[in-house]
Amino acid sequence: MTTLANALRAERVKFTTLPSQWAAPLVALALTVGITAAVNGAYGTKDHTAGEDPAGGIYYGLLFGHVAVACFGILLIGQEFNTRMIGSSLTAVPRRSRLYGAKLAFGAGVGLLLGLASTAGSFLAVRATAGLDLSTPGLSRSFLAGVLYHPMMVLICLGLTAMLGNFSAALGLLTPMVFLGTTWLAAIPGVREVGQFLPDRAGLHAMRTQPEPDVHYGHWTGLLVMAAWTALAVYGGLRAMRRYEPSGG
Repeated sequence: MTTLANALRAERVKFTTLPSQWAAPLVALALTVGITAAVNGAYGTKDHTAGEDPAGGIYYGLLFGHVAVACFGILLIGQEFNTRMIGSSLTAVPRRSRLYGAKLAFGAGVGLLLGLASTAGSFLAVRATAGLDLSTPGLSRSFLAGVLYHPMMVLICLGLTAMLGNFSAALGLLTPMVFLGTTWLAAIPGVREVGQFLPDRAGLHAMRTQPEPDVHYGHWTGLLVMAAWTALAVYGGLRAMRRYEPSGG
């Protein structure tokens, strides 16, 4: 297996044959769209005042769904660490950068499709249940940020898992952090100033259509902050993969 195309094909085979991998994006989609539709359906049509952000209702389900997105990124490489099949993968694809690149490309592709489906589904759900004015300023940028959030979250978690080299450690650290950790940090006075620059908080801010008083940068900057974290995680994962020595299988 000497080409990137073959390595990508292998990643596709793993994805389609391992239930844990293909189930995670489906769970993310179901949670994101389902919870958004349920919450907006329960509240019904309402007027958005100047102090309310329509994007708050659009992405309510994402606050739960992005945990499954993070799990997918972890599983893409962490499952092989857990089963010690990473040694077999490195035998099949000796060039570590090629193996890692295939995982990145495949994860980004699935994440992008998931982002399109989740964001479009959430927009349609809000429009059908609570009403949504598509001419709202900033809504097109919010849609783009919602789509791009998913592949970036996948790549961040994949890169960090490669750096840790341990499935259990990645799952135990990253999923609670995505679900609750940064929210807690953002609520602590003094720490809030740092917490606003964490990747998920920056990405969620980029989806808003109105400014937040506690965030000291713009929406497009939030997307760039998350992209910078993505680049750092990807690079850190590459460095770790080049140094990794499989053992015991």
